[in-house]
Amino acid sequence: MRRHTNTITKATGSAPVGFLPLGGGCVSDVRKVTLADGRVIVAKSGAAGSNLDLEGFMLRYLSETGGLPVPEVLYADDELLLMNWIESAGGLSDGAQIQAADLLAALHDVSADSFGFDRATVIGGLHQPNDENPNWVDFFRDQRLLYMAEQALDAGRLTQNLMARVETLAGRLGDWLESPATPSLIHGDLWGGNVLCHRGRILGFIDPAIYYADAEIELAFSTLFGTFGDAFFDRYRDHRAIKPDFFEERLDLYNLYPLLVHVRLFGGSYVASVERTLKRFGC
Repeated sequence: MRRHTNTITKATGSAPVGFLPLGGGCVSDVRKVTLADGRVIVAKSGAAGSNLDLEGFMLRYLSETGGLPVPEVLYADDELLLMNWIESAGGLSDGAQIQAADLLAALHDVSADSFGFDRATVIGGLHQPNDENPNWVDFFRDQRLLYMAEQALDAGRLTQNLMARVETLAGRLGDWLESPATPSLIHGDLWGGNVLCHRGRILGFIDPAIYYADAEIELAFSTLFGTFGDAFFDRYRDHRAIKPDFFEERLDLYNLYPLLVHVRLFGGSYVASVERTLKRFGC
């Protein structure tokens, strides 16, 4: 991180005088940086190819296009991202979940002509293709399930047998999914660690993996690690309808994608979670 001292000084107008490691840096090194003038910022750094300039772009896009509260991006290049510091403490109270529902429903109202995005993005540091497609089921099949399963297979973390079962499920997606009328802008990596909450209020969302999608995939992801519950979904329904059978069927189907991301990154117990989902859908 100290190799970026000159860049931090030029970008902020003040020299860094303290670096404190922060959690959540499984992809990049993340530090709380104190500047000589007393300001506090966050610095993420990585090796060449870390795509931190892309993360900066996604944060700005969420703010400017989606109206979502995010850290202000002070500087971004491939190896360094500087953002303003947002205080975070405490869990997601019912009040914070209600606020999140208001913010995310508004984000999901932002639409585009096709599913995907005009450039590839990243999720957990992994390449996330976004070739635009007017058909959501085809997009989800080819650029989410099959793509990430192939990445996990190539990394030696998914067996050929499980890959074949994912392919079988991918060929039957039309049994459970249909293309929504309009694509929705989503954060894309919505779990509790990426929601900054302080004193019962949400102050920002971080680490996005944006694209235009069926908003249900975001709703599903928000349940995977217990981020949101009844308070969130009751409020969300005040803004946007949730179609029948989401909780009974499509939630687990959509969560197969983040599970495959975790298989590619970590393997382990996530493989068994993928297998359980495949079995549940008869594959």
